[in-house]
Amino acid sequence: MSENSEATELKTVLHIDEAERQEVGPGIVRRRLQRTEYARGWLIDFAPGAEWPVVDHHPAEERYYVLSGEIIEGEERHGPGSYVVFAPGSSHRPRTEGGAQILGITVRSPR
Repeated sequence: MSENSEATELKTVLHIDEAERQEVGPGIVRRRLQRTEYARGWLIDFAPGAEWPVVDHHPAEERYYVLSGEIIEGEERHGPGSYVVFAPGSSHRPRTEGGAQILGITVRSPR
């Protein structure tokens, strides 16, 4: 672990620059953040004109916060400061015209 990362039984800290980058589709890069048995987090960067490659179905609750830019969900536009929550069983296919960055959490179903 680097000097910017820290882990204990009760807390984990990760500097976002240390999160592994994964290309999800053209112009979309996801960084997976620490996960637990309760939830998983991620940061996604959308380049201008990017659209999620497939319809995203949610078996569990998913939430995201728009940090910058604008995310388009169907006819709705969500700008910086928007907090969007999807219930289990929902689906969507986010896109952007000018680029965006979102921070999200998928809440895991109790076992």
